[in-house]
Amino acid sequence: MTNSDRQVGIWQRALSMSRATPESRNRYVDFLRAVAILFVIFGHWTAAAAYPDGNGGLSITHLLEVTPKSHPFTWIIQVMPVFFFVGGFSNGVSWSASLRKGTGYSKWLEARLRRLIAPVLIPLAVWMVMGAIAHLCGVSPPWIGTGSKLALIPIWFLAVYVVIALLVPITHLLWSRFGWYSFFAMAALGGALDIAFFMADLHGLAWLNYVVIWSAVHQLGYAWHNDQLNGTSRPLWLAAIGGGLLVTLVQWGPYPLSMVSVPGEPVSNTLPPKVTLLCLGCLQIGLLLSLQSVMKRFLASTKPWALTVLVNGVIMTVFLWHMTVMVLFVGAAHLIGDLGLVAEPNSSAWWAQKVVWMLLLTAGLLPAIGLFGRFERPKAQLPGLPPLPAWRLILGSLLVCMGLALVAYGGIAGDGPLGLRIVALIPPFLGAGLTHRWSRERQPI
Repeated sequence: MTNSDRQVGIWQRALSMSRATPESRNRYVDFLRAVAILFVIFGHWTAAAAYPDGNGGLSITHLLEVTPKSHPFTWIIQVMPVFFFVGGFSNGVSWSASLRKGTGYSKWLEARLRRLIAPVLIPLAVWMVMGAIAHLCGVSPPWIGTGSKLALIPIWFLAVYVVIALLVPITHLLWSRFGWYSFFAMAALGGALDIAFFMADLHGLAWLNYVVIWSAVHQLGYAWHNDQLNGTSRPLWLAAIGGGLLVTLVQWGPYPLSMVSVPGEPVSNTLPPKVTLLCLGCLQIGLLLSLQSVMKRFLASTKPWALTVLVNGVIMTVFLWHMTVMVLFVGAAHLIGDLGLVAEPNSSAWWAQKVVWMLLLTAGLLPAIGLFGRFERPKAQLPGLPPLPAWRLILGSLLVCMGLALVAYGGIAGDGPLGLRIVALIPPFLGAGLTHRWSRERQPI
């Protein structure tokens, strides 16, 4: 089968799936998820700035570091709030259905984890192999560490999202009983942790905002699911309040303008998350939901919805592999004489080369999708099997999250065998083993 035949087949499957979509499905949720992932890729690929250091090496910098005038654009390309928002909607739908059917927490959580954990193990395993080979070939640990950290940094999102998923029964109960008060309480707690960060130097305590801030955004997804953010006026009020608070905090508070971490800056809005990201989320979500009536009519057409289905079908693969593709291509360009890397970042020549790089990286991402896309479509389990124990699922999830966080923060290079950071790499696989069914249990008669 030729590549063109395969592409036609993929598109035909997307068309077929789009036509089978029930009318009750909120297609705008899937559309926002798909658009957000495209913004993530565009932002990461655009911001990366690598150039020769003059000593035979390669200097890795960031467009935000080189060009402070680019910082306002991060209010657009920082789309993590959108991911947690649509995650809240999706978790609200699935958990509500689980409550109606009486399937229980363990069965619900096991189904969610099967789609989240398996795909991330593949890039980890590939980087372990590449890191070991590079170590045996004499590549210095800092190079392996930097390359793997850049390539695998997107996995921090999964580490946090899995924790948020573990807490769904609690956060959904809070929303069911207290509604918007649950959101305001989380926002207030996030603000209190920021005060502790800035005024009491309790920087370690502020890391709790990874759960608090993103849980607050997640609550907005519940609000949407419960028809609390329909229409136009409520979303616009949400956007106005969020935008007004964000401008106030940045203009007169201790928060930087950039909504993405800038190397060298003493304070980051994302590391750890600050209440500014919650305000940004309200601004973005409000504006996006004010368009939902128009977008739902647009997505009722077959082709726009089929394209949305197509992107969502490989969304985890695209998210997990786009930075690896970039790191490998930049490394290859450096080895063949810094081809396409010599222009000064933010110069007109650099931007012209960036267009070529975007096309090249997109082409390089397609084989990764073909190779690894299957891992985000787990096989259906036999019906009637008892769920795994909740303690096992929770413990396994926490081990996975711990390992992913360590890898995202420091890469894979270390003092262990083959130059690998074993303390960070073992927990994800050990945790995945706890959340996976290894025995072939018979279906009950």
